[in-house]
Amino acid sequence: MRQEELTLTPFYHGWDTYQAALVEAIAPLSVEQLALRAAPSLRPVWLLAAHIIGSRVSSFQDSMGEGDPALAPLESWDADGAPPRTAAELVQGLEATWQLIRDCLDRWTPANLTDTFVEEQDGQTYSYTRQRIIWGILKHDLHHGGELFLTLGMHGLPTPEV
Repeated sequence: MRQEELTLTPFYHGWDTYQAALVEAIAPLSVEQLALRAAPSLRPVWLLAAHIIGSRVSSFQDSMGEGDPALAPLESWDADGAPPRTAAELVQGLEATWQLIRDCLDRWTPANLTDTFVEEQDGQTYSYTRQRIIWGILKHDLHHGGELFLTLGMHGLPTPEV
């Protein structure tokens, strides 16, 4: 395979397995189980999943201009005062945002990793490469997914092998 034909998909192999583990963990949960927390001051399970979903939308749509605009409402699922989401809603959100990520990884090439995106925030200008944005959301998935798995495990609920 020539360099210009190579996509980013093989470089991020394993993220798809982690995505499947998130869906496997969330899908069977009841409303009561989704409300479980590791501690009173920490996010409940449903909000951890909603935060993963919202951050994926933010990183891919807001930062890089990717994906179906119909996904935009998912970005606010973790906003203060947002209503709790059901397991079915969270699975749908995880799957929709994963499809967004997968579509991009299947299309982008290594040369696209150096593409730069500029954002204005609080009067400051920030510049990020595609590589930095992808790495940021991948480590975000791992961090908050780990919190989610830990919370379920603390309450005696099964978690997938990752």
